[in-house]
Amino acid sequence: MIKKLIKTVAVVLIAFSVTSCATVFGGKITQYQKTKPAPGQAQRQVRVGALVADILLFWPGAIVDFATGAIYKPVPAGK
Repeated sequence: MIKKLIKTVAVVLIAFSVTSCATVFGGKITQYQKTKPAPGQAQRQVRVGALVADILLFWPGAIVDFATGAIYKPVPAGK
């Protein structure tokens, strides 16, 4: 029983350690990523790989990535 509990806790801790992949592995968050586009401006592009990793590994991490802006690509296309 104790071994099963230890394994469960270990799995939960590992899951929490890989949450919000874009925040942890995406590098420094730029002002472009933090700033919400004004009406009429182009929308920010999402890092697809980070989004897929968040959904597959631990979906609440996607909430963190969107809240911090880390899920968005740091440089707009064409600039």
